[in-house]
Formats: sequence, C-alpha cells, structure tokens
Amino acid sequence: MLLAIDIGNTNIVIGGIDGSGKIAFEARIATDRIKTSDQYGAEIKSMLSLFDVKPRDIDDCIISSVVPPVFNSVRTGIIKVTGKAPMVVGPGIRTGLNIQMDNPSQVGSDRIVVAVAALAEYEPPLTLLDLGTATTIEVVGRGSTYLGGCIIPGVRVSLEALTSRTAQLPGISLDRPKKVIGKNTVDCMRSGIMYGTAAMLDGMLDRVEEELGFATTVVATGGMAQFVVPLCRREIRLEKDLLLKGLYAIYQKNRKN
Repeated sequence: MLLAIDIGNTNIVIGGIDGSGKIAFEARIATDRIKTSDQYGAEIKSMLSLFDVKPRDIDDCIISSVVPPVFNSVRTGIIKVTGKAPMVVGPGIRTGLNIQMDNPSQVGSDRIVVAVAALAEYEPPLTLLDLGTATTIEVVGRGSTYLGGCIIPGVRVSLEALTSRTAQLPGISLDRPKKVIGKNTVDCMRSGIMYGTAAMLDGMLDRVEEELGFATTVVATGGMAQFVVPLCRREIRLEKDLLLKGLYAIYQKNRKN
C-alpha cells in the first residue's frame, strides 16, 4: 500500500492507496506548526490503526507540502512509523507537465498534484478550482501545458477577516443560504459569503475563458467545493479526491522499477 500525504495550511490529508490505484482510506488531521515529529508520527500511526492498517502494510510513501515549517516534522514522523523515506513532490520530480510560469519552482506542490490528477481523468484544456484555505484557479492547456492561474482568499479566511474586523458581526456556520436576500444578520452574512464566492467563481471562469479564447472543462476540489459548487451557475465537475489521485499518479511516474 502507498501512503500518500498532502500537507496543507489547514489540514494534512492522509491516504492509503492500493496497487490498483484505489483509495483504501482517507483521513485528515489539523496542521500544527509547533508539533514535533514524534507527535505527527503518533497521529499518523493512530490514523493507520483507525483503518486497520499496520505500518508493515505500507510499501512506500509520497508527500507534498505547502507548509515548509511542518514538512520536516511530518517527513521524520513518517520515517519513524514506517521505516521508509517518502518520495517528495518538488523540483526534479517528473510530473508530465510543461510549466509555463515565470518561475516554475514557485508553483505550489499541491497545484501540481491537482493538475496531474485532473489530466489523468479529463481532456485538456482544463480550469481547475481548489477551494481550501485559499481559493485557487489554475489553467492547463493542450499538451499538458500549465499556463498559470489566480489565488484568492478562501471562504473561511474571508469570513474570519469579516468577523474579526467588525464589532457587530458574529461568527457563523457556512450552511447553504436559503435566499440571496437575507432577512437577518446571520442570513445576510451567509448569503454574502456563499453566493458571493459562487458568483466570483462564475465571473472569474468567464474572464479566464475570454482571455484564453476558448472554453475549458472546469473541475473543482477542496474542502469547501462541495458547498459552493452547487451554488454556481457554470457547469463544474466536483472531484473529492484529486490530491490523493494526483499523488498516486506522480508516484507511478517516478517510482523505481
């Protein structure tokens, strides 16, 4: 079994993938910049145990990270639990992408992983949305060419900024709004955040395709995607496990025979 781990700003996704590429389990733990490798090792071992997976069942590991302060602790924790040094998504790794950016090394590893996964399942050109701590838009053209994208404050980040900077606006849950025009403070905030994000995505997708000069297949992933995508007017395909699928695809391209 392949142990695939993606370190995000809010959560660390841990997945087990069998030899056929099927995701056997998926779990999330909170990203904490002050945890030690022993603490992360204990949490990873606990997640494996939760799904009845023993460390000896892990044949190899792969890891991607956009949080440098956490990367070494998680990597060392993996080695302590499994005895295996993980493959790391970064410069020098084969992805099959032709990255047309000013500085390709600055493209986040999670962006690369999502693009690789989407290309394995959809024909380009593609516009990929990832609704996590940040809301990111990335465009992959024909010939697996990574053209670039946009980075936008995420849904929860926007809500936290709103409530922390305003004295009379409370913290709220991000449930689906009943109407666009709210009748109380909570409903007004919920509508603004949720429908506002959906409208922003619709508008950005129109502008992206206008700039490209052709339509694209739009695919969305990330923790908030399942809540926001149904509110969009554009046709958007929802994919829950793109990160894990991408890590598996990259592992297959780079593993030793």
